[in-house]
Amino acid sequence: MTDQQLMSRLSLNQITIEQWTLEEAVQGCVRNEVPWISVWRHKIAEIGLSKSKKLIQDAGLQVSSICRGGMFPAATAKERADRIDDNKRAVEEAAELGTDTLVLVCGPSADKDILTAREQVAEGIDQLVPFAKDHGVKLAIEPLHPMFAADRSVINTMDQASTIAEKYAADEVGVVVDVYHVWWDPNLYAEIERAKGRILGFHVSDWKVPMDDMFKGRSMMGDGVIEINKMRKAVETARYHGPIEVEIINQSLWDRDGDDVLKEVKQSFAKHV
Repeated sequence: MTDQQLMSRLSLNQITIEQWTLEEAVQGCVRNEVPWISVWRHKIAEIGLSKSKKLIQDAGLQVSSICRGGMFPAATAKERADRIDDNKRAVEEAAELGTDTLVLVCGPSADKDILTAREQVAEGIDQLVPFAKDHGVKLAIEPLHPMFAADRSVINTMDQASTIAEKYAADEVGVVVDVYHVWWDPNLYAEIERAKGRILGFHVSDWKVPMDDMFKGRSMMGDGVIEINKMRKAVETARYHGPIEVEIINQSLWDRDGDDVLKEVKQSFAKHV
């Protein structure tokens, strides 16, 4: 793959430059020649869906995904039903913005019963699949690192994500490979191979030691221990050739000038991805 081909796949996951509004992020992508953007729903909510769509379309950007759906487990049936309704709105937003990928951060347990929470995740996805399919949107299950099992997601391995996804057609439910969340898995490369044809996203950042913050501890590619390039080649072997999202959640980046961050993202992406 040429450098130009690789850079044509670069997507700015909007959380990397959280300090920017959606309008600022779109303009920043245009200025810095970043062809893709992954949009977060709280940024859409700030200006509304129709304005968000116009901004992105007028700029000529492609949307790699919407983040996020999920958060299925809850203490009561009503709460779980409300979560499904919110996920349906997320599906509609994805379809309206022209992406076929809704990333699912599946959610934590409502109490200490993690097994029941995982069952609720599977049930929630099952309820959502027909609606998403009708809108041409695929559900992309993103396993999160086990340190997030208590507060963000009870789906923590590629195996768990694929076990749910394999109940459905590959154009209905798939998985996201986020290097930050799965690099540690001793079965990682076997699980990437298992997910062949079902990988819906590839997200990059790095794991720097020591980590300053559990949530906002991701670092720029090349600053940590993750074998990003090897993982990229593995997902390509598993037939994923779509956009590659740079998703770096880090306060130090949010405190900087967004254009400077985006320039560093491009340099790091070209060298280490």
